[in-house]
Amino acid sequence: MSNSSSITHFLLLPFTDTRELQLWHFWLFLGISLAALVGNGLIITSTVCIQHLHTPMYFFLLNLSLLDLGCISTTVPKSMVNSLWNTRAISYTGCVAQLFFFSFLFSAEYSLLTIMSYDRYVAICKPLHYGTLLGSRACVHVAAAAWGTGFLHALLHTANTFSLPLCGGNAVEQFFCEIPHILKLSCSHSYNREVGIIVFSAFLYFGCFVFIVVSYVQIFRAIFRAVLSIPSEQGRHKAFSMYFPHLPVLSLFVITGSFAYLKSSSISSPSLDLVLSVLYSVVPPAVNLLICSLRSQELKDAPDIFLPPGLSLCRNRRTSSSV
Repeated sequence: MSNSSSITHFLLLPFTDTRELQLWHFWLFLGISLAALVGNGLIITSTVCIQHLHTPMYFFLLNLSLLDLGCISTTVPKSMVNSLWNTRAISYTGCVAQLFFFSFLFSAEYSLLTIMSYDRYVAICKPLHYGTLLGSRACVHVAAAAWGTGFLHALLHTANTFSLPLCGGNAVEQFFCEIPHILKLSCSHSYNREVGIIVFSAFLYFGCFVFIVVSYVQIFRAIFRAVLSIPSEQGRHKAFSMYFPHLPVLSLFVITGSFAYLKSSSISSPSLDLVLSVLYSVVPPAVNLLICSLRSQELKDAPDIFLPPGLSLCRNRRTSSSV
């Protein structure tokens, strides 16, 4: 039995104990990290530099990209280093920092996705009030509220989690430090306070989830009625796709994250926890650009603006096809 005052480091769960597979894991996560860096960096750069992307939807998408970059930078690099050097250790301070930043970015992203659903609802269902309800100042305020809410949520959970005495050793059954797996190490009689805070947070998350679902139900109803009057199949496809650039990311993020945190302990296993954690913490940041660019013509055209005319293959193809 140990307590938190005697713990100097934690042992993270490895993906594999085989050396060859550890190296494959390192290169896989390196590729995912580079994809996330390049993709989200392009979204951020395009949104800042291209004038016609200065709209609420792309402002929120910029914030989403910043959160995605922070989230993947919090968990993946340490896992890569551990696989490369065949170790499991993370310092006590490093674990506290990792748990805080992941909780902060995860909570802020969930809040931002809720705001983005409201943005799409107002744009489609109340277009005449869009400029009033989501002006530039309002967008800044609600985005700051999302970041601030995530910060306070993470500060509360981190301080409370690491104030508990730890009696279960220092082996964390996850590839990064996360609240449920740190709580498993705490003394059984001491974590009721943190469980109460988690239940309260779960009600808030559920409220956001209901708001998102209701918003998209209203959006689908409005668009379905509108597309019935569009004669061409291409026009109907465009009407649907232009309003949902982040919906697949939202679905993956919410479904896998909710299942990971709410699943019964009877079906919990280290392998299942690893798969789920990769799906909600690693995959969304890497595929954000791919999904958004496939559904947004503005982001498809963004690389052309930063390249000389002779190097812009997409622009050349469009020009040649129009001749």
